[in-house]
Amino acid sequence: MNKNLEFLKKINRRKFLRVLLGIIAASIASFLYAFQKHFKQEAFNEKALINQVKPLEKPFLTGFMSVEEAIAKRRSIRDYSKDPLTFQELSQLLWAAQGITDLKTGFRAAPSAGATYPLEVYVVIGSEGVSGLEAGIYHYNPLTNELKLIVKGDFRNELSSAALGQRWVKTAPINIVLTAVYERTTRVYGDRGIRYVHMEVGHVSENIYLQATALGLGTVAVGAFNDELVQKILNLPKERKPLYIMPVGRKLK
Repeated sequence: MNKNLEFLKKINRRKFLRVLLGIIAASIASFLYAFQKHFKQEAFNEKALINQVKPLEKPFLTGFMSVEEAIAKRRSIRDYSKDPLTFQELSQLLWAAQGITDLKTGFRAAPSAGATYPLEVYVVIGSEGVSGLEAGIYHYNPLTNELKLIVKGDFRNELSSAALGQRWVKTAPINIVLTAVYERTTRVYGDRGIRYVHMEVGHVSENIYLQATALGLGTVAVGAFNDELVQKILNLPKERKPLYIMPVGRKLK
């Protein structure tokens, strides 16, 4: 009887050790997988996120055509030539969108409810899309009038796919993408701030339309796209929501 009890105890100890070793092995495997995944993601981010800064040109404040003429000539243009934009033209477009127009107050080219300025502007530049700039995804900083290169590469195909295959997104030399951080406005105005953000992006897009027209360029406002895919392509922080894609280029004759 005693021998049988000893035998059973040995079996239970073995089972316990096997279970314990299994738990330890599983824990180590989980840790190594998580570490490897984290390491790869960090390495990818470090490699992909460039963060090179380039100052933009100062804007022209004397018109290329009158406001009245620009309004009369404004059209939604979807066919573009392959000719690149100049760096000055890109600078002028971004200034018209969100540029600082009063250094004392920080007021910008487009009105904003309570000067909360919820919009963030990105530019997707194609290969040879802008003279002197490499292809990539850029972020516009209106406070310093600078462009920051975030990711190198031509992402127009991906952006076009996210925009339900609209070809003008793929064929335009550049795409200006307007995004919003709603919380900047809603923390002041509550839910009503959502409407104010949408009004503001309309103001900005019309500024881009008119400035493009005055420069002899064409653009079109694109609102049909997969939000999550655009966020992923632009590597946007989760609080930045894409609202408009605006392809810009020289009108195809």
